[in-house]
Amino acid sequence: MAAKHTPHAKQFHLRAKDREYLTTNLTMLLKAAVPVGEALESLASTSNSKLFKQAITQMQHDIDEGMPLWKVLQRSGVISDQTLALVRLGEESGNLVANLEVATRQEEKQRILRSKVRSALIYPIFVLGLTGVVGIAVAWFLLPRLSQTFTQLNVPLPFISKFFLNIGVFLKQYGMYAIPGGLIAMILLLYLLFAAPKTKRAGIWLLFHTPGISRLMYEVEIARFGYLFGTLLEAGLGVTEALELLQNSTNAPQYQRFYRYLRDAFDQGYGFRDALPKYKGSRKLLPGSVQQLIIAGERSGSLAETLLTVGRTYEQKADTSTENLEVILEPILLVIVWLGVMGVAIAVILPIYKLTSGLST
Repeated sequence: MAAKHTPHAKQFHLRAKDREYLTTNLTMLLKAAVPVGEALESLASTSNSKLFKQAITQMQHDIDEGMPLWKVLQRSGVISDQTLALVRLGEESGNLVANLEVATRQEEKQRILRSKVRSALIYPIFVLGLTGVVGIAVAWFLLPRLSQTFTQLNVPLPFISKFFLNIGVFLKQYGMYAIPGGLIAMILLLYLLFAAPKTKRAGIWLLFHTPGISRLMYEVEIARFGYLFGTLLEAGLGVTEALELLQNSTNAPQYQRFYRYLRDAFDQGYGFRDALPKYKGSRKLLPGSVQQLIIAGERSGSLAETLLTVGRTYEQKADTSTENLEVILEPILLVIVWLGVMGVAIAVILPIYKLTSGLST
């Protein structure tokens, strides 16, 4: 009998929200004993995303061709590597639904950890953005008029006044082009720093070195390390494979190098007790107390449970850091706003003071 022809598969890059929706609802339907094909059809009918429906159509075709679910998900590229490993392990061991439930919790944790970082950045971005809008409005409409007045009165201007007034004159002449151009440049910069695959490492490095935010970033990474690593081990994956998946789950270069080192160390027969002290800077990536817990868990055979405990502990710390971040950043933002206001005030007041001094004499 001739083999069935399998067309080349397309990789679909779904949003994190759609990936979580797929994993969560597929788990619920399979747990209710709904066949995989019918479950996929149900998911397609309840989604408004065109890309999501295209992915489901390809997956349904692959299921009809007799492929296992893990292979179908791999060909479509709709889930993360760690979730795919859990699905494959569950399907081969007969624990598909249980592993899908683990993957669902894992996706939820990843979303929560990402949301902590985003929520921490909203406040400073809002304050700085509002300050920028007010500053541009003042410079665009008020400073050119003051510049014209001082020029007519032939008032000698100090450097700071010339600086701010020249900004106002520039905006009056070229503001219609400079402001949209500046916004486009800022959006492009943010895209390059935090979204573009080849350059977003620079943005991650910036977050890890920004006061206040850096602590939250480390806590989120340690929470991800504990929860994800522990979940993968608890589901039956080996340490080496779990470390490789952990390496692919993070965008932080320093943690990627660290996980790669640990994976290579385990390949060579070492354990955490020998590998962790030899890595330069390991205590910055994983605090000494966490390393001691991991080594103790490895000795006692309860490594997965220990890692999950670490994940829960640092998730709570990340919650506290997120709540306290506004308190930490508020003085810095106030200083930035104060410097801007004082700069404009001094630039305006000094010429007026010189003018009044000249009149009094």
